[in-house]
Amino acid sequence: MSDNTELSVNATMTQVAAAGRRKRLVRWGAVLGAALVTTIIVAAWSLGGRGSAPSYQTQPVRRGDLAITVVATGNLQATNQVQVGSELSGILVALKADYNDTVRVGQPLAYLDDSKYRAAVARSRAELASAKANHKEALATRQAQEKKLARQRKTRELTENKLPSQEDLEQTEADLERAVAGVEAAAAAIEKAQATLQSDETDLKKTVIYSPINGIVLSRDVEVGQTVAASLQAPVLFTLAEDLRHMELQVDVDEADVGQVQPGQSSEFTVDAYPDRTFQAQITQVRYGAQTTEGVVTYKSVLRVENPDLLLRPGMTATVNIAVLKIENTLLVPSAALRFTPEQLAQKPKREGGIVNAFMPRPPFKRSRKMAGDDTQEKNGKTQLWTLKENQPAAVAVEVRATDGATTAVSSSNSDLKEGMPVILFAVTPKE
Repeated sequence: MSDNTELSVNATMTQVAAAGRRKRLVRWGAVLGAALVTTIIVAAWSLGGRGSAPSYQTQPVRRGDLAITVVATGNLQATNQVQVGSELSGILVALKADYNDTVRVGQPLAYLDDSKYRAAVARSRAELASAKANHKEALATRQAQEKKLARQRKTRELTENKLPSQEDLEQTEADLERAVAGVEAAAAAIEKAQATLQSDETDLKKTVIYSPINGIVLSRDVEVGQTVAASLQAPVLFTLAEDLRHMELQVDVDEADVGQVQPGQSSEFTVDAYPDRTFQAQITQVRYGAQTTEGVVTYKSVLRVENPDLLLRPGMTATVNIAVLKIENTLLVPSAALRFTPEQLAQKPKREGGIVNAFMPRPPFKRSRKMAGDDTQEKNGKTQLWTLKENQPAAVAVEVRATDGATTAVSSSNSDLKEGMPVILFAVTPKE
């Protein structure tokens, strides 16, 4: 009995010892596996950290001119455009001008039927002649009354105031005053008849429509035989434009740009009719009155345009580039170079330590301020460009003068920036 018990205890101890050895082997196997995996990860991470350094896209600094422009759109117009109408009503019996005809001041353009107006002139002339005859009659009557009054006064003086009677004398004096008034009335009637005749003659002249300016016929809005009715306003017969060799361009300048636009500035513009040709213009006026269209505020600006070849026509839509600033012989860099900073570099921090340190959490990487000349950060109103020195980015302090969006004019007070020097646009990180 005791022997059996002893055997059970020994067997149990043997099993426990074997189980312990198996657990230790499993633990050591797990540790060795974890170490192997960690070694592989660290090696791969280290190899990645020691990969090829990023390259940089650069562009050389150049010297040249920078022009800042404001873009606006508008329409070409004649410097003086006149609508020719008729003050009289009547039937058009003849037209002497058509589209695109060149006309001169005083040249007849159209004729109205003048029969009614000729009759009015004849009637006025007859009335004037009648008024003149009445005036002569009045003069004769006044002269007769003056002589009669003189005789009566002489007779009364000779008869010692006995003849004629006082009543007859007073009657004669009254007749003379009436005769004098009649002369004045006849003279006024002459003036009235002359004015009527002048008015009728003027109307007769207006039956011929004359050109008021030297120019070209843009439109003709009537035909022969058409009745012109001039009641409340004069109907438009022709539209004339003054010499089209000198035109004006009216453009709408956005409120954000109007502060830069000034009279005397030069500009270039294009029209759809000649897309490959550029025309010159000069600003003559920037108006203060604002125009609001769909919430957009603009200001009308007028430009003078020379059109010697008569290629440009009224109404054409033009796109204008107004030169508001021009800097000559300056250093020019791409505007993208001013937006580059070393934070854009795909550079990884160097890690030191063993395997455990490789997996320990670390604070975010902060680039050293001594890196590649980074000790010249933006200050005193200056900014900086980055150039390459020994394949590393190095900062150069510059002052921005002006930009057109794509190119920026800069200056360097300490002459660190020179023509031909490459400036970094962006970093290119090699693919793994």
